[in-house]
Amino acid sequence: QEQLAESGGGLVQAGGSLRLSCEVSGLTFSFYVMGWFRQAPGKERECVSAISRTGGSTYYADSVKGRFTISRDNAKNTVYLQMTSLKAEDTAVYYCAADRVGSMSPRTREYEYWGQGTQVTVSS
Repeated sequence: QEQLAESGGGLVQAGGSLRLSCEVSGLTFSFYVMGWFRQAPGKERECVSAISRTGGSTYYADSVKGRFTISRDNAKNTVYLQMTSLKAEDTAVYYCAADRVGSMSPRTREYEYWGQGTQVTVSS
C-alpha cells in the first residue's frame, strides 16, 4: 500500500528554520516527481516546491525562493524540505505528494499520492 509520511513540522519563531521529511513506501520512489504543498486555513492548497526524479531539476514558488530548499534521497525513499527565514505567512499544513507522470507541474491534480500533512506554525 502506498504511503507518504511527513514529519518535522512544529512551532517556530519567525526567522527560524525547520526541516520537513517525507518518507515514501509502497511506490518505486525514484519513478516519481515529488512535490511539497501547503494549505493555510481558508486558502487553496498551493505548490511550494517540486523535485525531479533524479533531483536534477527543482521548482519553487516565488514566495519561498531563496528560503526553502527541496532535496531527495532515493536510497532512503525520502524527500526533504529545508525551510529557513520562516515567516508568519508560511504557517500552514504541509503535504508531500508524488507524481508518476513527472511533469514538474505545480498543479495539485497532477499528483496521484498524498501524505496526511504536518502542521507548521510560525509565530511572529
